[in-house]
Amino acid sequence: MHNGSGFGFVVGSRLPDRQGRTGVITTPHGTIRTPAFVAVGTKATVKSLLPESVAQLGAQAVLANAYHLYLQPGPDIVEAAGGLGAFMHWPGPTFTDSGGFQVMSLGVGFKKVLAMNTAGLQSDDVIAPGKNRLATVDEDGVTFKSHLDGSLHRFSPEISMGIQHQLGADIIFAFDECTTLMNTRGYQERSVVRTHEWAARCVAEHRRLTDERVGRPYQALFGVVQGAQYEDLRRQATRDLLTLGFDGFGIGGALEKENLGTIVRWVCEELPEHLPRHLLGISEPDDMFTAIENGTDTFDCVSPSRVARNGSLYTERGRINITNARFKRDFGPLDEDCDCHTCAHYTRAYVHHLFRAKEMLSATLATIHNERFVVRLVDRIRDSIDDGSFDEFRAHFLGRYYAARGGAPAPVLLPGPVNGGENP
Repeated sequence: MHNGSGFGFVVGSRLPDRQGRTGVITTPHGTIRTPAFVAVGTKATVKSLLPESVAQLGAQAVLANAYHLYLQPGPDIVEAAGGLGAFMHWPGPTFTDSGGFQVMSLGVGFKKVLAMNTAGLQSDDVIAPGKNRLATVDEDGVTFKSHLDGSLHRFSPEISMGIQHQLGADIIFAFDECTTLMNTRGYQERSVVRTHEWAARCVAEHRRLTDERVGRPYQALFGVVQGAQYEDLRRQATRDLLTLGFDGFGIGGALEKENLGTIVRWVCEELPEHLPRHLLGISEPDDMFTAIENGTDTFDCVSPSRVARNGSLYTERGRINITNARFKRDFGPLDEDCDCHTCAHYTRAYVHHLFRAKEMLSATLATIHNERFVVRLVDRIRDSIDDGSFDEFRAHFLGRYYAARGGAPAPVLLPGPVNGGENP
């Protein structure tokens, strides 16, 4: 989209007969070796961690949420500080989402989860039980009420682009309508058309603002592919968006876990290999292997930090709840195979005590561990693609991780993609 921009992507190794690959994304604030897990810093902070800690645990990039930063402190404040990276003291690459997911998910009251068992429940007037609608979609954009104070606001493609230009992230996303699995086929068809029209408006406004803001680092614009679980909609949406000249693509929408790899593959088969692909909102180990195998270059999710704050910790042998009584006198590391700062210096008994005592340090130590676990796992997956051992590594890792479940992932639904946002 923009020659001489400081943004680019180069493919490295490839998985034979599949879409998976390694590569390097170049941004004005550094490179991202892919596949890569992007740490989520919803409100310009990875909750409970110093930015220095995020860098030390190996995260290459951070994604913040345009909706939340628009409401607080306001994009003008972030811009005056020198942009997202300078505002939060993060020197590396940054992403912001468009705000579309948060507006929609808060509007229907489902908050963090959009994927659900929808048998017999399809409706075009989706609303969570006991909730009031906070957002209304029309052809021009979305009108919504702030979850903070109930004030009325308006997002359109042009407004989203303006906000994200003020926030100043290296990679930004086009404003899209994120539907739920409960919407009917007819609504999904209309929504894909609407998202394409909004995407074209985003490209036009992005170009106008880029030309207007001479001398600032170029912000790469990614289009977002919707289409729910329908192959024809996903493929057509991808082909149509390709005509608009995006720098890369995000794969969005609520997905059933069992269809994750198939949907990613549909989209990636339509995309040229020189454009990077970001999957919005996954973090379970089996989902990471599946997404990467089928062509995902980067992805984000709030889950590692969110579950950490509730005492749920990743280990090579599955997740554990550190608040359980059996850890009260366990003086071993959280995970003997982990190389994070928490595992090197603190015991299960100590972290158990912190949670039981409701000490703030509990969230910090647990989040360091979970974020490092996920970042390191994706690093190892990347290395396995490079050295040709991907299938062996996947079988070995997932066999250990899910051993308590009989060696296979449990058949659960994937949390809805959060577009980098952690809803309140």
